Amino acid sequence: MKDSHVPPTEMPPVEGSTAEAHQELPDGGVWQHPAWWLSLIVIGAALIAAFFIVRLVGL
Repeated sequence: MKDSHVPPTEMPPVEGSTAEAHQELPDGGVWQHPAWWLSLIVIGAALIAAFFIVRLVGL
């Protein structure tokens, strides 16, 4: 058995593999910008709270 000189952070080449190593892209999608969704929720809650505050003041 021969010694492998592959650094521990890299995968050794596989026999029969024709694909080159490629960098994985992040999932992204809807959850890529969670601050945007959180701000929408906070603004919506503030609008609903303002509606009830205006109704209480109007009584």
